[in-house]
Amino acid sequence: MRVGLWIEGQLGAPVEEVVRQVSAAAEAGYARAWIGEVGSWDPLTLLAVVGRHVREIEVGTAIVRTYPRHPLALAAQALTVQAATGNRLVLGLGPSHAPIIENEYGQSFSAPGRNMREYLSALTPLLRGESVAYHGESWTAVGGIGVAGADAPPVLVSALGPVMLRVAGELADGTITAWAGPPTIDDMVRPALERAAAGAGRRSPAVVASVCVCVTADPDGARRWVNETFGRAGELPSYRAVLDREGLAGPGDAVVAGDETAVERGLRRFADAGATEILVIPVGTAQEKTRTVQTLGSLAPSLHAG
Repeated sequence: MRVGLWIEGQLGAPVEEVVRQVSAAAEAGYARAWIGEVGSWDPLTLLAVVGRHVREIEVGTAIVRTYPRHPLALAAQALTVQAATGNRLVLGLGPSHAPIIENEYGQSFSAPGRNMREYLSALTPLLRGESVAYHGESWTAVGGIGVAGADAPPVLVSALGPVMLRVAGELADGTITAWAGPPTIDDMVRPALERAAAGAGRRSPAVVASVCVCVTADPDGARRWVNETFGRAGELPSYRAVLDREGLAGPGDAVVAGDETAVERGLRRFADAGATEILVIPVGTAQEKTRTVQTLGSLAPSLHAG
């Protein structure tokens, strides 16, 4: 199981600070540095810059939103990042959520599963350098993208329900989960992906589990911090369904927190459930976040070996 790191500096920090944090992640032993779309930097543009400065680590998006980006535009962005970074990008994408897509972008969020199926049907051939003439209900894409030196990046889909998991297994290389613990990965995510991938003749899919982690002497305090900071996530239908499935009251209950031994044990449960990578999201106080990043970096080789 690989260990990647969510880069906190993406939240409006100067580019130089993001570069520093990604460089530190590489030195600490993390396999990938992940950046998302969080109302600040454009993640792909930022990764193109960061990847030119830091060449010792893979980079990934967790996630970029599909609705605001035409498949031709996203293919051009992703292949540009591939060329700029020496083909070290993992492209994580997802539909986002109705309040964001409808209220901020003014687009309909109806039938996100169908929308994603159409999107990937156009996008993945474009990433391989093929021309497309795709006409669907939600998307039309006609043309091709050619970027010298760029290979098609792996594509991961933010998928938490059966429809989106089937789409991810059939048309992508795996999924990135959010708030999903080992029981959900073991009982639903991994089996659904494997069935869909096998039916489509694709190889075993990746499961990147996003996990809030805090190495701390105050686990309850870390959980309160997450509920105060990310509490609204529990109100979004797709996240609420996952929390309910695991019997959790709020996002804070999904945190892996405690001393080094407890955290390592908690993360190994994800590997046992079928996760191929842990995307560590450090939470808590500034000191706790620093301790968590350092601790998980030192544990990364043993977790990878396990």
